[in-house]
Amino acid sequence: MKLTMENLPAMQVIRGYREGEIRIGETLVTGTCLVAAATLQVDLRPRTPAELELADLEPLFALAPEVASIGWAGGQFLMPPRQRRWFLERRIGIEVMELGAACRTYNVLVQDGRPVAGLLFPRRD
Repeated sequence: MKLTMENLPAMQVIRGYREGEIRIGETLVTGTCLVAAATLQVDLRPRTPAELELADLEPLFALAPEVASIGWAGGQFLMPPRQRRWFLERRIGIEVMELGAACRTYNVLVQDGRPVAGLLFPRRD
């Protein structure tokens, strides 16, 4: 699905997505990524949400977003209680959903000026 939204200069906006890839600005991302208004980190270690460890989330926590939009091409998933606790301890809200919904949610929030981070897993494996 292609997304077209007006963006502010230097703002990381998701332009499109499909299983296996996400286009953020002019960058084509094929692995796990972390995106925020002024940040894009690609090819992060965990390939699926189930593999997330606390150390993997340190770059996200360093951004101190109000909310994290977490999406996976494998569909909606349930984040285990220990992982949810990591966010709750830092007072970061989490929205866990399928990839497309997470991309759309991220775009709405970032363009509204909200401190949001997207942790996106474009591959099922």
